[in-house]
Amino acid sequence: MPAGPKGKLELKEIGLRIRRLRGELLQDELAAYLNISQGQLSKIEGGRIAPTLDTVAKIAEKYNVSIDWIIYG
Repeated sequence: MPAGPKGKLELKEIGLRIRRLRGELLQDELAAYLNISQGQLSKIEGGRIAPTLDTVAKIAEKYNVSIDWIIYG
């Protein structure tokens, strides 16, 4: 999915894709792998904050998807 108006990233969509990738893995477990707090991961999945590039890169590597897919769908 392309960026929204004025190039704004669609944080809700990014969060949903990350949530789908996580599957049955607990937020605590993925957060530990990403070296972030569970609360921060919850905010990312809920579309309330943007993940850092480092976080997106680690998720892409773990689940064998592209960074572009996580960001743009």
